[in-house]
Amino acid sequence: MKTTMRAARLHVPGEALRIDEIAVPVPRPEDVLVRVRACGVIPNMNAIFSGALWNHLPELPAVVGLDAAGEVAAVGAAVRGVAVGQRVYINPFLACMDCAYCKSGRPMLCADWALQGYFGYVPASRRQLARYPYGGFAEFCTAAPQRLVFLPDTVEFAQAARFGYLGTSFAGLLAGGVGAGSVVMINGATGTLGVGATILALGMGATRIFGFGRNLAVLERLRALAPERIQTLALGEEDITNWVRARTGGLGADMLLDCSGRAASPAPTLAAIDALCHGGVAVNIGALSEKLPIEPFKFMNRATRFQGSNWFSTAQADAMARMAGAGVIDLSVWQTREFGLSEVGAALDLVKTRPGGFTNIVVCPDR
Repeated sequence: MKTTMRAARLHVPGEALRIDEIAVPVPRPEDVLVRVRACGVIPNMNAIFSGALWNHLPELPAVVGLDAAGEVAAVGAAVRGVAVGQRVYINPFLACMDCAYCKSGRPMLCADWALQGYFGYVPASRRQLARYPYGGFAEFCTAAPQRLVFLPDTVEFAQAARFGYLGTSFAGLLAGGVGAGSVVMINGATGTLGVGATILALGMGATRIFGFGRNLAVLERLRALAPERIQTLALGEEDITNWVRARTGGLGADMLLDCSGRAASPAPTLAAIDALCHGGVAVNIGALSEKLPIEPFKFMNRATRFQGSNWFSTAQADAMARMAGAGVIDLSVWQTREFGLSEVGAALDLVKTRPGGFTNIVVCPDR
């Protein structure tokens, strides 16, 4: 095996990534080494790498890159159940395993969580980032076997590199209890989270899906996925509350998955909350930063609730992989744009344009 590799590293926040030649990492006995075949590029990356947000970056220079997929290249001596050559996606979620949440068996609530190759939640998160300092914009990276998702042969590496956003939507839909016969609203349906959520909701058995967004072309493509089950509304065209209730016999929807981003207006979210049926739930996964003027009496009277959902477990990602392998969810609807490692800057520039949730931008380090 080669001893050096190419890697895209962040040296200075806000500056372009540099392609460096560094040593191939040697996995610890409890870890595996993965040859990266594809790594996702997502809209928020430019903001994170700018260093201007609240997120805590890893020690610089840092090998960055979220959502890596590839093949197991080497296995540590203490690892069992993983073989060289297996096709995998690496769940980048890093829990500390020491805080009260981790000790009580709830690592997804970890107080010091981090995302490998991306950022940490608090300063103490850098301990997790230092333990796994290689992101997916590199030819190789290390990972704990507990975070590996084994991919069916029918799932392409480029498709698996979208699992971060897809898994975030999946966990949110599960939190909202989506299943056979569910009526689901998706706010921000035309974005990366929203398109994934629509694909998943179809596979999970939702019989009615109402998607709200601004990109008219993407809304039409969403509706075309299953015209008998999906209806779409351009934001500002009609009142969301009345529009949904008119299509549900006045009852409303079972859940709202809110995928709206930081700078979005809270008005569509509030209108969709008012379109929930009694006992319905609104789940936020889109980092909406504006405050919502919640009316507690309405929540009490209708027994509705509002909650957040952040990232997903490896078990949930395993379930997604099995669903894709069985054809329950169709990942072929994405249009992949592949870039070589030396083209990572162009990939990050493209994602700035927010081309819509059907566009899957990936970096392939072996190109």
